[in-house]
Amino acid sequence: MNSRKTINSIFKNAVRLSFIFCAGILVFLFGTIIWKGSAAISLDFLTKPTENFGAAGGIVHQITGSLLMILTTAIISFPIALGTAIYRSEYLKNPRSQNMADTLIFSLNGIPSIIFGIFGLIFFVNILGTGVSWFVGSIILAMMILPTLVLSAYQSVNSVPSIYRESALALGMTKWKVISTVLLPKGINGAITGLLIGIARAIGETAPIMFIATAFSGVQFPTTLLQPVSALPTHILSLAQQATNPAALQNAWGTSMVLVILVVLFSTSGLLVRLRFQKK
Repeated sequence: MNSRKTINSIFKNAVRLSFIFCAGILVFLFGTIIWKGSAAISLDFLTKPTENFGAAGGIVHQITGSLLMILTTAIISFPIALGTAIYRSEYLKNPRSQNMADTLIFSLNGIPSIIFGIFGLIFFVNILGTGVSWFVGSIILAMMILPTLVLSAYQSVNSVPSIYRESALALGMTKWKVISTVLLPKGINGAITGLLIGIARAIGETAPIMFIATAFSGVQFPTTLLQPVSALPTHILSLAQQATNPAALQNAWGTSMVLVILVVLFSTSGLLVRLRFQKK
C-alpha cells in the first residue's frame, strides 16, 4: 500500500515538474520577446512602410500581407474541411474506406511544412508559371492546415447525438436538410475552433511561403492575385540576417512581438469558441 502511494506521489510530482518546466520555457520566451520587442513598438512602426531593408521604417505592409494570406487561407480551407468532415461522418460508412480516409488525413497532417513549400514551388511556380504569388501561398497554407480543420470539424459534427438525426429523419427531412438544419448549426463552433487554431499555426509559417508567395523587400500591398507580398515571418528572417545592425535587430524583435500577439489572439479566440461550445 505504501509502495503504491509512493509511486503515485512520484508520478504526480513528475507531472507537476513537467508542467512547471514547459510553462517556464513559455514564460521565458514570451518575456524575452516582450522585453526586447516593446522598445521597437510605436505607432510609426505599425503604420509606416519598411525602409532600408527593414532596418528603418515600419511593418504595415508585412502585417497586411500576412492578414491577407491568412484570410484567403481561411476562405479556401474552411468549406473544404467542413464538407470533408460531413462526408466522413454522414456518408462514408464502409470501415475500410473510413480507415483509408483517416490514414490520408493523418498522413497529410504529418508532412513537414517545407514539403508544402517545395510542392508549391515545383507545381505552381515552375509548372503552371504563376510566379511568386500571395494567392498561391494562401492555397499552400490552406493545404497545410486542412487536416487540423477536418479533424476538428469531424469531431464536432460526429459528437452531435444520433437522436437528433433520427428525430429529423422521422419528421420526413431529407439527408441534406438534416445536415443543413441540424448538424451544421450544432457542429459549426467546433469547426470554427479548428479554423482559428489552424490560422494561428499558419500565420507564423515561413518555409511554405518563403519561395512562392513573399518578397523580402520592395513590395507593397498587391493589386492582383499573382503578385508577391511581404509577410511577418519572412521579414523576421530577413532582419535576422542583418543581426550585426542594431536597428535591424531591434526591428526584428518588434516584428516578432507583433507576430506572437497575432498568434495568441487567434489561439485565444479558438479557446473561447471551444469553451462556449462546451458550455452549450
